[in-house]
Amino acid sequence: SSLASFEMSMAARHLLQAPAAPLPTLPPMPKVALPPMPSIPTLPLPPLPTLPNQPTLPKLPTLPPMPAVPKVTLPPLPSNPVPTIPTTIPSIPNIPSTIPTIPFPSPPPSN
Repeated sequence: SSLASFEMSMAARHLLQAPAAPLPTLPPMPKVALPPMPSIPTLPLPPLPTLPNQPTLPKLPTLPPMPAVPKVTLPPLPSNPVPTIPTTIPSIPNIPSTIPTIPFPSPPPSN
């Protein structure tokens, strides 16, 4: 089977190395004149049937005017004093900037 694949590859190489054959020239096709299309006769359209007049809807009776609703005055809201938020920030006591040194006992000397 390897001999067949060797022959196939040699044939493919021969085809690749062969100069391209010139394309055959096609003879000019004869022009065929189409017969003229027959004219379609215009059909007379039948007149559209007229719609019957819509019956007018009976007038709805006018609604009686709404009775005037008496204006209800709300009682005044109780004026509770609103607590005022203090706008001044209480002063922070001064923190000393130096850290006090704490005396540490020195470790015993290691022998």
